[in-house]
Amino acid sequence: MYFAPPILSCEETQTLELAWFGGDETREWKAMQLAGRAVADSLLTDFREIGVFPNNGRVLVLVGKGHNAGDALIAAMRLYELHPKARIEVLFVFGERSLRPLAQRAWRDLAPVAGTMRANQPLAGSYDVVIDGVFGYQFRPPLSSAVASVFAQVNALTVGLRAAVDLPSGLDAPDAFQADFTYATGIVKTPLLTLPNAGRIRYLDLGFFNDSAPVRAEPKSNTMGNTAERVLTPDVLTPLRQLRPSNSDKRSYGHLFIVGGSRAYPGAVLMSVLAALRSGVGLVTAFVPESLVQAFAARAPEAMWVGWPETPEGGLALEGSHLLHQKLSRATALLIGPGLDRERETLALAKDIIAQSPVPLVIDADALQHDIVAVGDAARILTPHAGEYARITTALTPTMVVIQKGPITRVRSGTTTYHSFYGGPVLARGGSGDLLAGLTGGLLAQTPTDLTGAATRGAVWHGMSADALAQANGQCAVNVTQWLDFLPRVLRV
Repeated sequence: MYFAPPILSCEETQTLELAWFGGDETREWKAMQLAGRAVADSLLTDFREIGVFPNNGRVLVLVGKGHNAGDALIAAMRLYELHPKARIEVLFVFGERSLRPLAQRAWRDLAPVAGTMRANQPLAGSYDVVIDGVFGYQFRPPLSSAVASVFAQVNALTVGLRAAVDLPSGLDAPDAFQADFTYATGIVKTPLLTLPNAGRIRYLDLGFFNDSAPVRAEPKSNTMGNTAERVLTPDVLTPLRQLRPSNSDKRSYGHLFIVGGSRAYPGAVLMSVLAALRSGVGLVTAFVPESLVQAFAARAPEAMWVGWPETPEGGLALEGSHLLHQKLSRATALLIGPGLDRERETLALAKDIIAQSPVPLVIDADALQHDIVAVGDAARILTPHAGEYARITTALTPTMVVIQKGPITRVRSGTTTYHSFYGGPVLARGGSGDLLAGLTGGLLAQTPTDLTGAATRGAVWHGMSADALAQANGQCAVNVTQWLDFLPRVLRV
């Protein structure tokens, strides 16, 4: 069974770390090594979205006193090991003598290959990377004027990638560190979910919640089992990476029906079909306006295309209902909404289909209307963006699973919210939601009784594939459908 690590408050984190490490510096040093090296490796992976990290790259490390300082120094050492010509500059915000023992140990390793700067020394020029290791989760505001001055200067520099360790120093103070990425080491702390200066969040799983992990000690608290906020990891995709039974056939992997499309938005439903075909589902049948069938069948012959009578404006007409109902017994899941448009007749059709559906549903796009999502008894996954979520909020019930799209994708299931930190600005394009809907529909058709599993796998697979696309081709000059070709890459790591 998949375990999603908890997201904890700073106070809960402190309680757990005291229980795990108990002041044992041997354990703490091992965890610090894991954290620092993971920060560097993840940072270099994320840097690919803007290019290749230069061999002689310039790195500025902002160092405080404690564990975050040690993590940042170890990360810098890891960067130097991988790029021996890199120029490492360390700025001790509180002075070198303020370092606590483990941070001092990390500095002794880095010192022979790094230069140092004073906190009152003016900063100038450009850096490829800045690593913020000034304050950890025990920081309490306000920022002193001296530290705020340092961050103000750093924030004004030209920097390729700004990385914060665990939390951006200063939290949300006016002159706090402005991160492009925040690397949450071991535990995601709740402030990260709302900080405007955290940038994109990366969870670095150090094995704290894995009984076999080298840094794991038996906790004396059950805090980690009580949280309703969870973080999704790549492990949720494990079922998709396994060998399939040798005696299986196409019917073993479900049959997804997709209802959508209009002359106004023809591409949306096609993208959903293309994504569904990559989900591993056995069969896909798409019901679309009859004028679109010929072109769509040529683009995706693997799907079965059913032409639907059209309204004068080019939407799905009520008179076509029999086409779906006479075949619906063959489906294991139904996706409705992509490209549907908002004609009154078409929305009435969508409401009727959802009210009568005997199979679990994914409801997307224009079908996400308050009076539509509330009808019927079939289990359902909803896939709203912020605007759609606002208009259906009062219709939501605890039995619905909701994939709430945004900079952080949240899967809400019952009393638990699962957070996916994958994806990024590369998904800020029309069509990315249609791809997610098709992918999720295909996954639901394979496991029609496991809505939460289908939704969480869909969210993570969607986001990780987008990350892979951006790391290969950058964020700007791509088409959203290029994402399709990165789906298999994510499963084969």
